Amino acid sequence: MALAWLLHQPGVTAPIIGATKMTHLEQAITALEVKLSDEERAFLEEPYQPHRVLGIE
Repeated sequence: MALAWLLHQPGVTAPIIGATKMTHLEQAITALEVKLSDEERAFLEEPYQPHRVLGIE
């Protein structure tokens, strides 16, 4: 679910998933099939507090 949410964020083109086994990669790929509704995204984003990106001008 977290990876599916991340893939719905603007500007995210290649999340780093850290797969060390083929099963990890296969599970991560399933996030591409998850379609989040606007309500689901709003629910997941509610507790999120954005932080300023450091080191990028």
